[in-house]
Amino acid sequence: MAVPVSQMWTVATYVLKQRLRGVERYPLVLMLEPLFRCNLECAGCGKIQYPANILKQNLSPEQCFQAVEECGAPMVSIPGGEPLLHPQIHEIVEGLVARRKYIYLCTNAILLEKHLDRFKPSKYLTFSIHLDGPKAEHDKAVCREGIYEIAVKAIEAAVKRGFRVTTNSTLFNDADPETYRRFFDTLMGLGVEGMMVSPGYPYEKAPDQEHFLHRNETHSLFRRILSNPKRGWRFNQSPLFLEFLKGNWDLECTPWGNPTYNVFGWQKPCYLMQEGYAQSFDELMSSTEWNCYGHKSGNPKCTDCMVHSGYEPSAVTATFASWKGFLKTALLTMFGPNKVSAEELAKDEVRNTRPTRLPINSEDSQFEFELPVVNSKS
Repeated sequence: MAVPVSQMWTVATYVLKQRLRGVERYPLVLMLEPLFRCNLECAGCGKIQYPANILKQNLSPEQCFQAVEECGAPMVSIPGGEPLLHPQIHEIVEGLVARRKYIYLCTNAILLEKHLDRFKPSKYLTFSIHLDGPKAEHDKAVCREGIYEIAVKAIEAAVKRGFRVTTNSTLFNDADPETYRRFFDTLMGLGVEGMMVSPGYPYEKAPDQEHFLHRNETHSLFRRILSNPKRGWRFNQSPLFLEFLKGNWDLECTPWGNPTYNVFGWQKPCYLMQEGYAQSFDELMSSTEWNCYGHKSGNPKCTDCMVHSGYEPSAVTATFASWKGFLKTALLTMFGPNKVSAEELAKDEVRNTRPTRLPINSEDSQFEFELPVVNSKS
């Protein structure tokens, strides 16, 4: 099982309590970004395109703890930037473990082996290692040779010392399905607890705009990768989310499910988009026009997004808040997905035509968003 029973129970009871209380919108995972600074410059990343004075800023442990208390989510993901560059990251993790939050510390693993002594193995702490594919594919994605081997060595060291370790892979339109199926075998051989996969989000500021997936491409790619999974594969994701990626289950985005807190405050509306900032979690929830976001809203920025940060909370809610979702999840867990023939998968490739992406500020669109001016008072 990719997720411990205690963590599954914590999440399930949390969701059911919110539903019984009649709470319509509630967070599932706090995306806590203690800094934007990174030691890589990945071509598909839009998170590090800030001026030097912003990249030098860090959230203090106290600011992190206050955000966690405000939000109340049972899980905390710590992305960045690169969290291990934060001089007090071990204090932040210790404080969150003391609060019994399930933590996913997202890292490219360049510094992980060096800093393992700063952390203690715990059921509440997981190192989520960013690996975008096997050696050639990953090093190309992060724009630096040798990083894959460093990450693999760090995974082996962390697993040996008893840490929970998962992987996080972002896929783009040049991904070869068979290559990634072999890659999943490799990851399982390293002893990771589970794998997470997601299509890349088309950040406007990302240097590489050519390889982001359109929605129909996402369905086709993940059907070919995941439709006939091997018995040994373990995913650190909801079965319904994986079915959603393949186009077999309909989900609408839950942008408030993974709220983001960083050096500017509470980011509107979600981890992937910047439409301003709120000074408190309550303000974020009450002042954001949530109906303007998600695939069905017609917002062109959301057209092709199928990223886990928006749709995994939807999958979890569907699992624990409806009999249909619960039954489907149980069947997928016990028996796996339906087998798909090679002929059917081949038809996907034929149907997989690449549409023209409408520009974000198209005059024909009812949405015309501008990125906010970034400053410390936002």
